[in-house]
Amino acid sequence: MNMRIRILLGIAVIVLAALGIGVWIIRGPGPLDFSAGSRVALADYHDAKPSGVPEKLARASLVERGEYLTKAADCMVCHTTAGGKEYAGGLGFQLPFGTLYSTNITPDKETGIGDYSDRDFLNALHRGVRRDGAGLYAAMPFTSYASMTDDDALAIKAYLFSLPPVKAVPPQNKLVFPFNQRWTLMFWSAVFNRDARFAPDTSQSPAWNRGAYLAEALAHCGECHTPRNLAFALDNRNKFAGAVAAGWRAFNITSDKATGIGAWSDDDLVAYLSLGHANGHGTASGPMGEAVDHSFSQMAPEDIRALVAFLRSVPGLTSTDLPATPAPAAPAGHKDGVTADARGKTVFEGACVSCHGWSGQSPVSPMATLTGAWAVNDPGGTNVAQIVLSGTHRLTPDGVLSMPAFGNAYTDDEVAAVTNYVTARFGGKGSKLTAADIASLRQQTAQ
Repeated sequence: MNMRIRILLGIAVIVLAALGIGVWIIRGPGPLDFSAGSRVALADYHDAKPSGVPEKLARASLVERGEYLTKAADCMVCHTTAGGKEYAGGLGFQLPFGTLYSTNITPDKETGIGDYSDRDFLNALHRGVRRDGAGLYAAMPFTSYASMTDDDALAIKAYLFSLPPVKAVPPQNKLVFPFNQRWTLMFWSAVFNRDARFAPDTSQSPAWNRGAYLAEALAHCGECHTPRNLAFALDNRNKFAGAVAAGWRAFNITSDKATGIGAWSDDDLVAYLSLGHANGHGTASGPMGEAVDHSFSQMAPEDIRALVAFLRSVPGLTSTDLPATPAPAAPAGHKDGVTADARGKTVFEGACVSCHGWSGQSPVSPMATLTGAWAVNDPGGTNVAQIVLSGTHRLTPDGVLSMPAFGNAYTDDEVAAVTNYVTARFGGKGSKLTAADIASLRQQTAQ
């Protein structure tokens, strides 16, 4: 009997050890593990404080500080529908296993978060747990927000509670089994949510630490730019190497000189984050355009510089499907250069050439220039197709810059044709999209 117990105990130890190793492998490194310096608790860090607001807002009210941090965390975009009340929720996220709708985070007591205590709010932001104890889906980036300090989280709460309450109930989520079982989220969180506040790295500069806090705890850049593992958690072995999110491609923002941002100048990066455009590198659209308009462009210049300092340090990873060098400008004459798809050329001539030009150098605005943009150099053609379908609406210092949506004007076959034409003429290699691919992209962005 004793021998049998020992054998069973030995088997149990081996199974538990194997499970622990498996979890460790699946979980992978943390978002800042690439920097091997010593980390200390924020209270023990003696350089410039990396959390909180810029110096110019240090003496501002709690609500004013919260407004800055809420914009840095880009809360409004995900919690607002097109034409709807800000922060009232209801925005649909198309996932491989169904549709998830964002919640109402106005201070309405019935349908929003008006009854949330400070502890309730911290539990939601840091642990992904609602006031009623149910788990939140990780479309709400609580694994990133877990790095946020309590003070900053509660400043955000103060700002949200200063807004007018809106009575609005989002649609019911439409998720397939077993993803519609919220009780399973506790197991996912136990593995993938480290629930640890930001710890500065003493081997790095104060600017780097500020940039790391902004990128990881607030702006949650990895949620779009880092690919996900089989459990839909961020795979930080490929940190910032690029991924497809919400039907758009978020490109490589590692320090790789060919397919990342390693060859961009600091001024290029500052311009792209602040304005959504950098000459020779393209213009932000889709989710990144929204992030620029509603978040990055609202940040203080020193915070943008801090973000750049941090991004510079992320180890380079190569996107093997992208060319080492973006294609140069196309010929000015429409009869010269690549014409991969005659139907696509016809659509481009009728709807696009007046703004983008035959060479890809826009006669209207630098923000409409195609030359050098990763979107046209991506042989997958994802973002070109999305811009044709959805258009773009950008808030610039000079006013609103818009490209109309052509999704209702052209068939899936025509959108595929013009995408294939654009990527072939202005990029290094043309895409091979079909009508079925376009139909799929429409589904991924339908809200």
